[in-house]
Amino acid sequence: DAGRPAGRPAGRDSPRQPSAAVGRRLPSTSSPTCHAMLLDIDGLDVAWPFDYVYPEQYAYMLALKRSLDAKGACTLECPTGCGKTVCLLALLLAYQRARPDDVTKVVYCSRTVGEIEKVLDEAKLVVRARDDELRKAGVADDALPPTLVLGLSSRRNLCVHPRVSEQRTGKAVDAQCRNMTASWVRDAATGGGGGDDA
Repeated sequence: DAGRPAGRPAGRDSPRQPSAAVGRRLPSTSSPTCHAMLLDIDGLDVAWPFDYVYPEQYAYMLALKRSLDAKGACTLECPTGCGKTVCLLALLLAYQRARPDDVTKVVYCSRTVGEIEKVLDEAKLVVRARDDELRKAGVADDALPPTLVLGLSSRRNLCVHPRVSEQRTGKAVDAQCRNMTASWVRDAATGGGGGDDA
């Protein structure tokens, strides 16, 4: 799976080209590596960061869009390697742009740091495709909507302090970090009492 481009399911030798009714190719103006197209998902323009879309991906985005329209919950399943992440991100960012009063932020949760990193990479592709689509529509670079994509993780994965990073468990990392950064430690440090390397 690692060598296959996101959005291309395993076991497929050549991508299927979407029909004209499903998507149209967008010229890339900001990056020569982004071969985007604009998809019509039940009346919603979705910038798709690849030059192909599989019927399963289209159906996945359509089900998600209809669930959002109904303001309901949904459970979507698709096998590994089908491009679920990029489908979710592309549809959700398009939905957010079309309905800014209904969708003010998108929170995407994942289980592992590796999965979070994958989501951040695919979010870059989706935002680039969206920005290319807006440029094609005549939107100037300085008028493109700002998009903040932020990956959060635990202290265990992010702390760079040598003493804290030696700890083996999340609880030990949290305790050591708290002992070095708590407000009373910072107060003692600014009052001349020392803050234990804080």
